[in-house]
Amino acid sequence: MKYGHEDKRRIYGEHLTSIQVFEKYILPEIKDKLYSYLWADLFCGEGNLILPILNLVPPEKRESFFLKHIILFDIQQEMVERAAKNACDYGIPEDIARQRIMIRDTIKDYPTFILNGEFPVFHITNPPYLYKGYIAKQKSKRLLEYFSGDFEPYQDLYQLAMMNDLKHGIKNMIYIIPSNFLFGSAISNKIREDFLKFYTIKKAYIFERKIFERTGTNVCICFFERKPEPKRETLTFEGIKINSEEKRKIYVLEPKNHFRAGSEFDEFVSKYKSNTPLKCSFYLTMDEVEKNKGTNPVSVIDVSVFDGKEYEKKMLYVNDKLYEKIKSNILFVRTLDTGRQEGRAGLYVIKDVYGVDGILVSKEKYRTHPIHLFFSPPIPVDVQLLLKDYFNMVLEYFRTLTDSEFMTTYKYSESEYTRKYLGLSQVKAIIETFPYEKGKLKELAKILEKKNAEELISFIKAIHSKGKLLLL
Repeated sequence: MKYGHEDKRRIYGEHLTSIQVFEKYILPEIKDKLYSYLWADLFCGEGNLILPILNLVPPEKRESFFLKHIILFDIQQEMVERAAKNACDYGIPEDIARQRIMIRDTIKDYPTFILNGEFPVFHITNPPYLYKGYIAKQKSKRLLEYFSGDFEPYQDLYQLAMMNDLKHGIKNMIYIIPSNFLFGSAISNKIREDFLKFYTIKKAYIFERKIFERTGTNVCICFFERKPEPKRETLTFEGIKINSEEKRKIYVLEPKNHFRAGSEFDEFVSKYKSNTPLKCSFYLTMDEVEKNKGTNPVSVIDVSVFDGKEYEKKMLYVNDKLYEKIKSNILFVRTLDTGRQEGRAGLYVIKDVYGVDGILVSKEKYRTHPIHLFFSPPIPVDVQLLLKDYFNMVLEYFRTLTDSEFMTTYKYSESEYTRKYLGLSQVKAIIETFPYEKGKLKELAKILEKKNAEELISFIKAIHSKGKLLLL
């Protein structure tokens, strides 16, 4: 079967790096070490992460430098051909270029011979990234075979590339990888636990704008250096976050948090969970409506039917039980930023935003839709309104504190801010910190009126410092 380039890109998890990215963010860090290493890229694509080094080598010395200091591999013959042609454009004879640019599946067949040369290997790469779950969904048996043996616990192709370098003792690497390596939880805990025992992060560029032509995947450039000996210890490094401007920040990765960046949110919701946490559930489904038909009218929007501008409004007729459930739960979750300040992720009153009683999902559940929120046992409407204000203030506090790093970047756009997605587990975790305890709601209401987030967080911490609270 023949594949077009777009098909191959999806199949191989290929995202080609521009020369400009290399020249701006990577070359300044290595330009004084050019003659000290064998510069390798095991997933070279067009060669843009290594070949531009040749611009710093005098033309008459490039062929010798190329033979001694550069080696490239790619799984696709097409990419090998492109990289060889690009090497020729730098003045390398074609026969020499083909000696050092080779076709090879370096995940399955690591080129160990490069470890025995005159110079130590410095690996600079933009490896393939394809999430294991996506591969399984596409039923790609060939790609799933990578995740076997020692690689079975990992979740993405880029993680296999990193563990291969670890296994073969590579001391210095620069990887362009998804930012979920730093900020992801379930998908990334294992790779961070295993990899960062052996490596430290010297520096990182974290992009919240598009740097690849055909993907919105948010990426980072991580500069890794192998530790003298394996050690599970706190890591500290400078990160430069790049959006419409550059922000510098010191990141501290703690072993107790699986070395996850932006963990302040996780620490708060874990440590300050209420002694009487509210219990909630998500979604009003058509299945529930069908099982509770009756004569009571309730108005809803159906988030499964969208005409490009608004959701379809419907009238449902339900029994007393479901009627009471819908009418008494007035809040919905917006998990996804709209891009406008008034439409950020958070809790909102259904009636205020959509003018209806409920939010129905008549087909598949999507976590990016508005989602009706239900409490069991029920809580009064005035408490729900307090919860809404509390939730949104806590959420915005941690968004400011961490630059929203505990949330998932949704999509690059020209919005007022970088759009983020709030997971339902995170929604539940904030709700469970709500101090629904005896004598606390009046004091909480006064603090919320002041709109002082620092005082609110101090209030929650003070409650827990006094030990177990009385129940309502």
